[in-house]
Amino acid sequence: MNKVLLGVVLGGALGVLDGLTAWFTPAVRSQLLGIVIGSTVKGLVAGVAIGFFARKVSSLAWGIVFGLLVGLLLAWAVAAMPDASGKHYYFEIMLPGALVGLIVGYATQRFGRAPAPARAG
Repeated sequence: MNKVLLGVVLGGALGVLDGLTAWFTPAVRSQLLGIVIGSTVKGLVAGVAIGFFARKVSSLAWGIVFGLLVGLLLAWAVAAMPDASGKHYYFEIMLPGALVGLIVGYATQRFGRAPAPARAG
């Protein structure tokens, strides 16, 4: 599987799991479906970005760092929005988001197929 597609598939799947971690926060359990959908979209966006990075940069270490940063950045963007009572859930959102980015960054570098070299005409 190519690196971008692997990033999208893995980012989406891990995004679902990321959203399901909201169940551990009782205050937001009533919003679980919306959180799972949002986390899935966040995982897909992270997967695309990380997959394209992995396609351009062939380094396991940089792939992991980039994935971690993308996961943290996207999670921070969501965590910065307060709930109806004005409370922020930075730790609850950023920890799983960072793990999604880290895992996708590792997997795209380690298991994704690099694009075939262009043929000389």
